[in-house]
Amino acid sequence: MSRPILVVDDESAIRDLLRAYLEADGFDVVEAARGEDAVARASDAPPELVLLDVGLPDIDGLEVLRRLRASSDVPVILVTARAEEVDRLVGLSVGADDYVTKPFSPREVVARVKTVLRRARSASSPQPGAVLAFPGLTIDLDRREIGTDAGSVELSALEFDLLAALASAPGRVYSRAQLLEQVWGYDFYGDERVVDVHIRSMRKALGDSATAPRVIGTVRGVGYKFLLAREGIR
Repeated sequence: MSRPILVVDDESAIRDLLRAYLEADGFDVVEAARGEDAVARASDAPPELVLLDVGLPDIDGLEVLRRLRASSDVPVILVTARAEEVDRLVGLSVGADDYVTKPFSPREVVARVKTVLRRARSASSPQPGAVLAFPGLTIDLDRREIGTDAGSVELSALEFDLLAALASAPGRVYSRAQLLEQVWGYDFYGDERVVDVHIRSMRKALGDSATAPRVIGTVRGVGYKFLLAREGIR
């Protein structure tokens, strides 16, 4: 049996609405109205996904997300009434998998939940793969592990998929839209610059630089490309 969806929002009407649509689609739902309660429930009984409101009355949703990410890779979709781009991009940089803004279509939220869960399940399922070898970098597609001369590198599931997509075709220039389609797996409704947020996080983890990149290059006005030449596939 799948684990429940944790819906975190201080407005009972929104929790009721999301519960009705999610349960109608076969999901189990648990609720929390406060950030501290959400962290506790996620720790006591890990959910399969968290729908997390940013504007909570005690600790805000971004702090809840940071605490969840300290110990868990549970998929998180932020629900926010804030229209400012910075709120969405900060949430994604902290480790959210997606976001929706209020007012929202409940059907769209359910569709987003299904897509994020499908991607998460695919990432966690062993797949026949290979080890992509580059100078100073290996990407194990089967074990979903990254190794460098300095040791192993930890990326989120989405960031691993983004790196693997770029590394699968060294030198090829991918637009942001192409990366969204390939990695997110659906027509993304939000700002394409969410790709930039994850590229920035990946560069930091890999010890790469935006000004003098060795691994991921920026093609101004277009997108990104993987710079290392492949040594082989094992």
